[in-house]
Amino acid sequence: MKPKVIVYKKLDKRILDDIADSCEVIYFEKLDSETYPVFLEALKDAQGLLGSGLKVDNELLEQAPQLKIVSNISVGYDNLDMEALKERGIMATNTPDVLNDTVADTIMGLILSTARRIPELDQWVKSGQWESGLGEKWFGVDVHHKVLGIIGMGGIGSAVAKRAHFGFDMEILYHNRSRNQGAEEKYGAAYYSMEELLRKSDFVCLMTPLTPETVNLIGKREFELMKESAIFINASRGKTVDEEALIQALHKGQIHGAGLDVFVQEPVNKDNPLLSMKNVVTLPHIGSATNETRFKMALTAAENLVSGLKGEIPPNLIRK
Repeated sequence: MKPKVIVYKKLDKRILDDIADSCEVIYFEKLDSETYPVFLEALKDAQGLLGSGLKVDNELLEQAPQLKIVSNISVGYDNLDMEALKERGIMATNTPDVLNDTVADTIMGLILSTARRIPELDQWVKSGQWESGLGEKWFGVDVHHKVLGIIGMGGIGSAVAKRAHFGFDMEILYHNRSRNQGAEEKYGAAYYSMEELLRKSDFVCLMTPLTPETVNLIGKREFELMKESAIFINASRGKTVDEEALIQALHKGQIHGAGLDVFVQEPVNKDNPLLSMKNVVTLPHIGSATNETRFKMALTAAENLVSGLKGEIPPNLIRK
């Protein structure tokens, strides 16, 4: 008998068919008030769970006594209660690496858009205000040959360093839990303490996962350490930043601007002051949002799921 698995996210039919070759698939394109009760009923004898964003905690796991593996379609896994999964002997997997280049492209886009004021000037032109030559008040700042500080030099951080070093001749500083010899050798990255990185960097890029230790990692003190000319970039998780402290730092002119792909609340509250600031570029958490990358992520998650249910060690088992 095939193991029963629940897929709770819209997937390409080719990937669903691949899973169905070895599993009985119960498919939900999305979970809402109508489908959630059916989902909970299916959990009772499900052995696998595949999707992204669903909070998998003790409360949910009590409804899933047969569960053997949870496969996240994302590199982050802050939606998973790893202790609860460990206690029950349930495997958890994610999809690292396949999205590194795409997210790094997004980050470089944020850096360029914020520094050169691209979204602001785009709207200025489209609104018919370009009637003469540009004055200095519309000038941006250079990106090339500047200092980029990366907090979190994992796969994505390294991909950003590669683009910044070879594409823009930027000086790379980084702070990480451990030294990244590869980044040092390939991109000339220099390891710094958090405080020194913040003081020296023209652009500060936050790329840490969301853990209890990284909640509000960047707050009032950290913004005070940055240059007034610094641009802050966050494409990690919204809760890694004290958002109110960021708003105040921008209001007071403690930093020059910010490029954000993530927020504490998503979708972002329409009254959030960040949305009315011209020196802030805001994106709707699109880091990995291309057709090609999302397909690769879903395919990787499916491979993790199927291999785990076959009794193998999944390629991307989270070993936390």
